[in-house]
Amino acid sequence: MENIQVGKHEVTEEAIASELQYHPAEQMEAAWQAAATSLVIKTLLEQRATELGITAATEEERTALLLEQELIVPEPTEEQCQHYFHSNRARFHTPVLLAVSHILLPAAPDDMPQRDQQRILAAQLLRQLQADPGSFAALAQQYSACPSSGQGGSLGQLSKGQTVAEFERQVWLLPVGLCANPVETRFGFHLVRVDQRVEGEPLEYQHVATRIRQYLHEQVTRRALSQYLQVLGAEIGVEGIAFNAAGSPLMQ
Repeated sequence: MENIQVGKHEVTEEAIASELQYHPAEQMEAAWQAAATSLVIKTLLEQRATELGITAATEEERTALLLEQELIVPEPTEEQCQHYFHSNRARFHTPVLLAVSHILLPAAPDDMPQRDQQRILAAQLLRQLQADPGSFAALAQQYSACPSSGQGGSLGQLSKGQTVAEFERQVWLLPVGLCANPVETRFGFHLVRVDQRVEGEPLEYQHVATRIRQYLHEQVTRRALSQYLQVLGAEIGVEGIAFNAAGSPLMQ
């Protein structure tokens, strides 16, 4: 592999190897590129701060002082905020709320015999619930491994983010009533009943203006930082790597 040179400083293979742990990726080549890019950016900022005589107690503080001095980030205008709001109206609603009850039939993720057994039991109980919907609370008390069994399986009112992702992805799409199929998660199988569904209501601009302004400011900051680093790379010189600051985790 060709040596990476940033100005007069060499980014060694050993340094990149140490940095790899912070840049997981499906392919080693992608992880290596991300780790190397991160070190190139760090080195560029260090050299620029040294050039300007900026000192601080920590490297993070030094970088913050450098960017405060060098990075020009315009604040989004009211017109831009309004435009974003009206162009993305569907994003701004109060959260959907669900009142959910469930029966958890536990099974460890790696215990295939147990999962097969619980899958069969889930199908049997589901048929029973379809024939006798009023038996849900009694079956929850008898079979469910969740503490909610003491409340007939009721989880109460939920908003997104309160349950594990694989449960949420499936349940949030359900209408009111008993789910026609067991919901499988890492914990086992859930027989789910949506007791109530309250759809989100549109929010007015004044309720989300601050959030929009912060979001747009973050986007502008990322672009400005990416451009700054590209210019810095051209001025100081980066060799041995296809340097693209926009692809760095710092830009995410």
